[in-house]
Amino acid sequence: MVRSLAAAAVLAAVPALAQVAPDPAKTAEVVAGRVAEARASWWGFNPEDATASLQAAIDSKVPKLIVDNLGKPWVVEPITLVSDQEIVFEDGVEVVAKAGSFKGTNDSLFRADNCRNITLRGTNATLRMRRADYDDPAQYKRAEWRHNLSFRSCTNIKVYGLTLLESGGDGIYLGTATRWVTNKDIHIKDVVCDRHYRQGISVITAENLLIENTIMRGTAGTAPQAGIDFEPNHPEERLVNCVMRNCRSEDNAGCGFVFYLTPMRFVSEPLSIRLENCVATGNRNAALGFSTGGTGDLSVDGTVEVSQSVFSSDSAAVLHVTKPANRSRMVLTDCQFIATGTDPNGAAPIVVSSGQHADTPAGGVEFVRCLVRDALERNPVAYLDRSGGTPIADLVGTLALEQAGKASQLTLTPELLAKWFPVNAMKQYARFSIEGLTLRAAAPGAAAEKYAFGHAVVRVAGNYMLYANAGDTVALEASFMQVGKYQADNAPITVTAPDGSVVLEAKAAFLADTTVSFTAPVTGAYRILAQPRQNRLAFKSSTHPLCLLQEGSVPIRLIHSAGPFYFWIPKGTSEFGIRVAGEGLGEAIRAALLDAEGNVLQEVDNAVASHQFDVVLPEPSAGGVGCLKLAKPSAIAWEDHYVDLRGVLPLLAPSPEALIIPAE
Repeated sequence: MVRSLAAAAVLAAVPALAQVAPDPAKTAEVVAGRVAEARASWWGFNPEDATASLQAAIDSKVPKLIVDNLGKPWVVEPITLVSDQEIVFEDGVEVVAKAGSFKGTNDSLFRADNCRNITLRGTNATLRMRRADYDDPAQYKRAEWRHNLSFRSCTNIKVYGLTLLESGGDGIYLGTATRWVTNKDIHIKDVVCDRHYRQGISVITAENLLIENTIMRGTAGTAPQAGIDFEPNHPEERLVNCVMRNCRSEDNAGCGFVFYLTPMRFVSEPLSIRLENCVATGNRNAALGFSTGGTGDLSVDGTVEVSQSVFSSDSAAVLHVTKPANRSRMVLTDCQFIATGTDPNGAAPIVVSSGQHADTPAGGVEFVRCLVRDALERNPVAYLDRSGGTPIADLVGTLALEQAGKASQLTLTPELLAKWFPVNAMKQYARFSIEGLTLRAAAPGAAAEKYAFGHAVVRVAGNYMLYANAGDTVALEASFMQVGKYQADNAPITVTAPDGSVVLEAKAAFLADTTVSFTAPVTGAYRILAQPRQNRLAFKSSTHPLCLLQEGSVPIRLIHSAGPFYFWIPKGTSEFGIRVAGEGLGEAIRAALLDAEGNVLQEVDNAVASHQFDVVLPEPSAGGVGCLKLAKPSAIAWEDHYVDLRGVLPLLAPSPEALIIPAE
């Protein structure tokens, strides 16, 4: 008969036991299956390193395991959980990550992969890691995945009453161990996630997730630095029946509650998300952020409901929504949006944005009995048209306003939105395609310094074109640099010949300069793809003409790229447009359009939304050079920015001599 020995073996509150020897008699009872409840100390306790004891206790698969308070912390290396087990941390228990351990970039304090039926519960119990150590490059390879609790592809998980402190990643991570296998039936309640490196909680994929009475605060270290971040990595992942109730997100270096859903698609499982009676305050970025892909096909559908919640911010937007109006409709009921900042150039309390490639109106948000309290008198809503010429739609409801001490009511109507946000209908220019075009170097034999492109710094991915003759030895120096605290090993670089065959696959070393070289098998234009991902890369030198290439309709993405960028105006061109844009709210660009003699024709400063330079030539071009000069904006932060070429060759060069142009 299964019985419990734990009650008879309860240890009195023994202060600071030096060491506890294993009790083979009691552990034998567990192995024999004669007890359903055990204490971790039966497997012994070493205050210097209790890993072996705690892991053995868990591996016994006893249905209920009590981690007892022995007066000293359980100091452990990474622990692996098992299915069908409840672990109870006694009042006052501390489990602490061992100093100098957790060298693996994915080492978590507790980890469960493909597990079922796990409960972790405690009262006044703490699981603590060593965030400051992991952030020290002299001690650790920087990473963002050293979590307190990592659950991947798990079912029926309960986490109750624990305080999770100072991980090198997230307090709780819900990801995948098996491709496309989501976490299901997850309940997190009465938990505190404090001072984590990346997020308080990250939700990559979950179905039937309930988070209650949980506090997420003090996240700082590496982006996104949110209280909680819902961020699938693939369209096949899902966020279904995800509910947060009575939760608080405060004093985080990023957003309070953020839903970054751009990797999902319309073919993804529809969302169903609900926030009830939640609070976000003191966060550096938006209290509540929500973004999907900019187009219908690239945006997940579903429902998002937020009720009886209070969101406040003293600098960033309180609510920032980026999505098509006809996808993932958001309904906010009985909510408060409180903007305490007094900077007149600061963000409005509510900001709606179009996506970078939006092809349908942005919006799809309904306010029901909501309050906007603002320290300033201004429109409560701002619209950031990042794509250019995209209208706002289906932004409806009635807002109670309290602005600078004055109360009023405001009903959002199509007429009011049209008045506030007249569509900036940008002129459309046909893109110039180079597919099938015979190209040549504009200035064969120019000095190599004319081809250096160090001021063009790409992020995520950069497409280039290089011209070489058959038999030439081509060499480029790639500089792979860091953004923030993002880590990497290398950046893939692929060189493709004019016929589409791969000539070279190389890797640029992180935080170093790498020479990439090959012998050109044929004469013509070679394509180069460099992929720094979250970080940045530039080609500091090249032996041959080198240009940035805009592939299709996707703008060229740059970061901190100040300097001249030359482009070719094809023969017969009578008009063209060049668009520039910052990353969005809080990140801008300064740009000037110059003629071949260096005269400024048009310029723009502090452009966060898309701005188009429209050019009408007095007579059709005979084929010539133009110049776009980028610089740091005068009043807004400068980081990511974009260039979109329309009606001219989709190539940007560091000098006129580096241009690759149509052969006559």
